[in-house]
Amino acid sequence: MNKGSAVDVKRVRGKLARSGCELYYELTGEGPALVFAHGLGGNHLSWWQQVPAFCDRYSCITFAHRGFAPSSAIQCGPDPNDYADDLAALLDHLGFADARIVAQSMGGWTATGFALKAPARVKALVMACTTGVFDFRKCDKLDQAALAAWDAIAEPTASAGFAHGIHPAGGARMAREQPVLHFLYREIDDQNRELDKMALRPRLFAARSRHPRDAAGFAFPTLFITGEEDVAIPPAGVAAMAAAFPNARLERVPEAGHSVYFERAAHFNRVVAAFLDGVR
Repeated sequence: MNKGSAVDVKRVRGKLARSGCELYYELTGEGPALVFAHGLGGNHLSWWQQVPAFCDRYSCITFAHRGFAPSSAIQCGPDPNDYADDLAALLDHLGFADARIVAQSMGGWTATGFALKAPARVKALVMACTTGVFDFRKCDKLDQAALAAWDAIAEPTASAGFAHGIHPAGGARMAREQPVLHFLYREIDDQNRELDKMALRPRLFAARSRHPRDAAGFAFPTLFITGEEDVAIPPAGVAAMAAAFPNARLERVPEAGHSVYFERAAHFNRVVAAFLDGVR
């Protein structure tokens, strides 16, 4: 893994004109397309620990979702239903017929929306702390007791942390054990301080409407990852969706919150690399 150097690899930066906005993107490295779709608390910079680890063998594509800086702002905020088509247009623009996709939280809406529209273009999918557009509460194998326990503590825990300057997607453990990393997470998130995330969040929840059985036709391999201390997306929901996907497995990460890719990057990169190595 990462046998080369991220210093001398191919780098492309640009903006893609879309309806009502411009999408900022970066491409680093050469090889098959590996797309990283960020969450509500990030942008293309969120993947600073992943791109150097994968750009020696993949064309790593990072971007800022519409409405997220440095993509252009959108009056009244973005519509998550546009995310999948944005990704398709970006891949077309860069000349890739298909891609491996790593999706974090909100990025899961982008990835699963794209997969439902163009499943043949997905070579492999990593769903990190997300169930995307699928309503995990309709899963047959949902652990109701675990979900009820999560429901009882998630919002109070996030609210209490927020009152003390702890980003819910970073979590108390990151803030306590890796304060510099937590500071950086907040700084990246602050680039989108003009975006009304409180208005965007219910739009995401409304778009989480697809029944798990709609994933039954997915042929591509999928890796679900969940942090056991996640207070944003219930680990029980992620586990249930992993069971609902036809060709999926689950990785549970202890002592990690909602942003495993950021908080436990070495472990995340190792697990994702091993998964992608098995994709042909």
